[in-house]
Amino acid sequence: MVNFVGKMSQHGIKKRKLDRSTEDHMYFDSYSDVTIHEEMIADAVRTNAYRTGIFQNTKSIEGKVVLDVGAGTGVLSLFCAQAGARKVYAVEASSIADQAVRIVKLNQMEDKIEVIKGRLEAIDLPEQVDVIVSEWMGYALLHESMLNSVIFARDKWLKPGGLILPHKADLFIAPINDLVVEGRLNFWSTVEGQYGVDMSCMTDFARKCIMNNDITVSPVTVEDVLSHPCKFAELDLHTVTPEQLKDVRGVYRCECFGSSSIHALCVWFTVTFPADDKAIVLSTSPFKPETHWKQAVLYLDDPVDVMQDTQVEGEISLYPSEKNSRHICIRVDYAIGDQKKKSKAFSIPDQFLEV
Repeated sequence: MVNFVGKMSQHGIKKRKLDRSTEDHMYFDSYSDVTIHEEMIADAVRTNAYRTGIFQNTKSIEGKVVLDVGAGTGVLSLFCAQAGARKVYAVEASSIADQAVRIVKLNQMEDKIEVIKGRLEAIDLPEQVDVIVSEWMGYALLHESMLNSVIFARDKWLKPGGLILPHKADLFIAPINDLVVEGRLNFWSTVEGQYGVDMSCMTDFARKCIMNNDITVSPVTVEDVLSHPCKFAELDLHTVTPEQLKDVRGVYRCECFGSSSIHALCVWFTVTFPADDKAIVLSTSPFKPETHWKQAVLYLDDPVDVMQDTQVEGEISLYPSEKNSRHICIRVDYAIGDQKKKSKAFSIPDQFLEV
């Protein structure tokens, strides 16, 4: 297995690595403000998918013990209690746990839901659990690295044959066109016509600034997508290990719909809840209604013109940042049509990494 993280440090500037306690403090502190919880609860696609996924599994929840990993305001714990759970342990490390206690009391569920304030890896439960529920997904699925806590809970507290909600995650990729970026790059060639000053030499500089190495989180429209999506990775939450999360990779191959320019590759995910009839899928695809996760956009160094059936293929790898293991990095190898294969590595922008 190729160690892409090692390659990054050889070719880039070595940044100060944060110790785990600092990483955790930054992460949990970000969940202490109301804004992020408002955004999540207001995301109807997300919240309704969890509500439906929980209620579809009422037979497995009724009379059983549930662990909510990273409970936040406690909404998933309340859904589980409404679905008939005998006991719900709502574990939350940030100070929003204090608000969860109030919400549980307001809904008269204190006899069923116990809010435990603390890091999941540091607390003790009085019993094993039948069900684990968690909304652990971050940008590009793995940003924030909360899945490791779900795995820890699974291995320590879930009974054999227990249920995990959701139980599966899939990652997808597709090439996209970005008309906004195209307009920004073309702008510098229009300045002379407006003001009599030729600034076309700014185009290359603009391209380097805009089509950089940042993982850009933004909504992508259906019209921007240039091929059918390609699934490149699948995670089974009953079997995935922390070691596997250090390098989640896969190959992809896409065929373009028609003549256009590829500016970027777009990454998104789905998670699936088991059900007796039809599984419930929470999708962050640009082909589905928008969620607060949007999509992860990875800009190429230069736009590439394509035609109908032009092939875009390569390999993609998601791995933790060297500086902060809760932050994700993505490396993409890509070949477009007859062009030589290229590689590019991406990370979360520095403003998200500041202490």
